[in-house]
Amino acid sequence: MIKGIIFDLNGTLIDIATDEWSDDVYRVTANFLRYCQVNISPETLKERYFALNREQRRRSREEFPEFDAVKIFQTVIDEFRIPGSSHVEYSHAYSAAQVFRAAGLRKLELYSGVREVLDSLKHRYHLGAVSDGQSAWAVPELLSAGLGGYFSPVVVSGDHGFRKPDDRMFSLALEAMQLSASEVVMVGNDMYRDVYGGHGAGMKTVFFRSNQGDWEFREVEADYIIYDFRELPEALAFLEN
Repeated sequence: MIKGIIFDLNGTLIDIATDEWSDDVYRVTANFLRYCQVNISPETLKERYFALNREQRRRSREEFPEFDAVKIFQTVIDEFRIPGSSHVEYSHAYSAAQVFRAAGLRKLELYSGVREVLDSLKHRYHLGAVSDGQSAWAVPELLSAGLGGYFSPVVVSGDHGFRKPDDRMFSLALEAMQLSASEVVMVGNDMYRDVYGGHGAGMKTVFFRSNQGDWEFREVEADYIIYDFRELPEALAFLEN
């Protein structure tokens, strides 16, 4: 019997588009940092952002390392704080990470039928979420999309230093849900991170072939494929039989 469902977020529930390569992103973020007593040019900020991102991953001992955006901006603040200025609080690094994300946001909306389907499922199943990303971004985006209160827990890779398909991402959710892998279905849009990862954790999987994510990975196959989110109840009914 299926008792719970774990959802990926971006590309599965939320149709999102961001552009972290745009020069405007670094101009806006550098301007914000000026108000935090940090003097850095947009060009230097862009260079440091990607360099620190790579460095965090390189230093990690994880097989699937995840970066920490807030730590990146804290390092930038420490490096470029105006001499003689007062101490810059951690909250400024958190806010800088959010300004950075907001400046690059191009689209954030739900896929068709998501809220209606979740409303139909929430009283029958325990719903959780497992997402690669940063809590400073993923949680506000989830709330902005109108999905606050649907999921417990919400596991975000940036809080742990590793990302899917690491089976610990799924295990954290299963433990919080107090369910075994055999009682839970993983729903995602990436054949590698969600389907391969979900199978590795012992769950059945539903692959949502959305406009994002990898549609193929080696010879991995989902237990059910949907092409419209509104097909999910049909997929669950199939997996329960």
